[in-house]
Amino acid sequence: MSDKNSDKKGVIHTPSRRLFLGTMVAGSALGLGGCSVMESLFGSSGMGSSNGNLVAGEFSEDKGDSKVSRRVQRKKRDLGLGKYKERFLTFHHTHTGERLKVTYWEGGSYISDSLKDINHLMRDFRSNDIHRIDPSLLDQLFAVRMKLETDRPFHIISGYRSPRTNSMLRGRGRGVAKHSLHMSGKAIDIRVPGRSLDKVRMAALSMQAGGVGYYAGPQFVHMDTGRVRRW
Repeated sequence: MSDKNSDKKGVIHTPSRRLFLGTMVAGSALGLGGCSVMESLFGSSGMGSSNGNLVAGEFSEDKGDSKVSRRVQRKKRDLGLGKYKERFLTFHHTHTGERLKVTYWEGGSYISDSLKDINHLMRDFRSNDIHRIDPSLLDQLFAVRMKLETDRPFHIISGYRSPRTNSMLRGRGRGVAKHSLHMSGKAIDIRVPGRSLDKVRMAALSMQAGGVGYYAGPQFVHMDTGRVRRW
């Protein structure tokens, strides 16, 4: 689907009537008498079987929050989006079948109607609860799109997740974080047609803009606007 067909005001191509749109862990290091602070990175928990209860892609991002990494967390980098006069994205929601092609930023500001359409598309598809999606997450996706040099839609596995849905999923299987960033509209699980999962992961990691999780089993990459970390 070519991006040149997107409307600058957020016109959506959709099958229905509606526009579808670390924790810093303080501790003692050997010989430092408790003065050392290490930044935690999430582990790779939750990559196993969902035991038939979780929808593919419902494994979440901070199951390994209790594990302290020896790596130092890096500061977030600027995404380098200043050279673009507009920012646009294309989505396909794998659970609802909805599609969205939209310009969400233009002329130095975000387009409110487009953001509302994105909020709707990335709603909790189980409960239909809608939550504001962090615009910084959209910028990350746009930057990844540019790095991958593709106009193919992002396939959404999981977007916003209501607290009730998150609790339900935690009760049914392993790997869903209690304080998931999906619940605050700051995380998304994706795959990109025509690009390997590893390439998507590497593009996301290269930005150093938030958390990036790699799930080879259910085949998706998690991205969020939280601390810079990887698992």
